[in-house]
Order: sequence, then C-alpha cells, then structure tokens
Amino acid sequence: MADDKNYNDGNREYRSDLFSMLLNEKEYALDVYNAVNNSEYDNPDDIEIITLEHGVSLSIRNDASFVLDMSANYYEHQSTYNPNMPLRNLIYFVEDIRRKVEKEDRNLFGKAKIKIPTPHFVVFYNGEEKRPEVEIQKLSTSFCKETDEPELEVICKVYNITPGNNRELLKKTEVLRSYAYIVENVKDKIKTMSLKDAIHTTIDECISKGILSDFLSKNRRKVEKVMNLDFTFERQIELTRKEERELGRTEGREEGRIESVLSLLRKGKITLSEAAEEIGTDEDKVKELLGN
Repeated sequence: MADDKNYNDGNREYRSDLFSMLLNEKEYALDVYNAVNNSEYDNPDDIEIITLEHGVSLSIRNDASFVLDMSANYYEHQSTYNPNMPLRNLIYFVEDIRRKVEKEDRNLFGKAKIKIPTPHFVVFYNGEEKRPEVEIQKLSTSFCKETDEPELEVICKVYNITPGNNRELLKKTEVLRSYAYIVENVKDKIKTMSLKDAIHTTIDECISKGILSDFLSKNRRKVEKVMNLDFTFERQIELTRKEERELGRTEGREEGRIESVLSLLRKGKITLSEAAEEIGTDEDKVKELLGN
C-alpha cells in the first residue's frame, strides 16, 4: 500500500477523494475491474495507473483511470447525476492518447498504424436522486442533429450503487461494496451528529469490523480530510441549488404579482399612479411594462 504522501502524486494531484484514493491502489483497481468485467485477473502489477504529467490541465481529470491488457478504463463516482459523462470521458481519453503519442514520439502522418488501448467508461452513482439500476449514456444523444449512424460515439455505463441496487455486482467486489457502505454510513450518521464525528465514527466502526481496515488504519488522517472536503463540497452544491430554486420561486411570485397589478390597471380598477406605487417603480416604467 502507498503512504499518505503518495496520494499527492500522479493523476490524483488535481483532486483527491476516497474513491480515487482506493482505485489508485492497483489491487483495489483490479478488484473493481474484475467485478465489472466478470474477469479473473490476479496480478495487480498488470495494472498501469494513468498518471497526470506536468502541463496537463487539472480541470479535465477523472477519478480513476488505468490500463489493463490494452484496455484503458475510466472509472468515476458521482453523487449527482450527470448526463454529460460521455463528453467528459471523450475529453479524458483524447487527452491521454495525445500525451501517449507525444511521449512515444509516434508519427501521426506516417504509414504505420498507431495502436491505442481500447477505452471503457464506467460511472458508479451513489446520490440521493432515484436513478435506474443500470443506465447507458451515449455521446450521440448530445449531438445537435440526431443521427442513426453517428460517426463518433462514446458509450458510458452507469451503475447505481445506492442501497438495494446492483447487489450481484457489489457481491463480487469488496472494494466497491466497502466504499458504498462507508458513504451510506456517513450519510446516515450526519443526521444526528456533526460531519467530522460521523466520518470519525464510521472509520472506527469499519476498522473494528474489518472493512478496508488496513487501508483506513494506514491512511486515516488523509481519508478523514478528503471525506470532510468531499461531503462539504456536495453540501455546498446542494445548498446552492436550493437557493437557486428558492430564488426562482421568489422571482416567479414577484412576476406574478406585477402581472396582477398590470391586469387591474388594464381593466381600469386602479390608476397609473396606484399601479406604480404598488409595483414600487415610476409611471414611465409601468407604461413600459404595459407595452410588453
């Protein structure tokens, strides 16, 4: 296992969370890969983690990516459903292939065909919104003009790993099953205690129950830090969306109130000056609103 400091290296430089920490371990990445693909690879050293090199934008990195048997695998976890994963994965893959071609000094204009790893894209969803057990997302559904024969396609498979979903898949992978358990346990505990205490208590329980106990014991400080940041970030997104919804409702109510005042004015029930006073503006503005 890698030490804490190693999680600041490679493709985890841009952002670290529990999922990416776990899958940055070759043996854990292999565990999840075998479950998803119904395979039986047994040598973690066959895994090649795709690392982030200097000069690459930190904003275009995914959670975990690695090559096994000439297949490039892009795994991502999400607590919020995102329909743009095929497009994002296209960007991830193209950027990695660009770097690979440059690093190997391959000639794109030469006669020799350049072989590249076969890409596979997977998302593990564990959000609050109810989603299907398995979803298939396609890049072609984002095209401005629909086509039955897209000349470029990216297919992304989304697995719902919230409680009660994909039980057979989770039975095959201790890592994914443990990750899902930890996240749900923290979600449950923050209903009655602080986030910090919820994370701390969850880790204590997992270690005592033998759930990723070695990993959590060795990397406890880092895990607590990234989980706190991750849950806080998700909470901020949730609050922002709630505020936007409230603002939308408030604006909608205000627009409705103004329209009601204008309707009374049109019917001669109130005067122009009364309408202006009710709306909180001047008479010229009321006339402008009437014109709209």
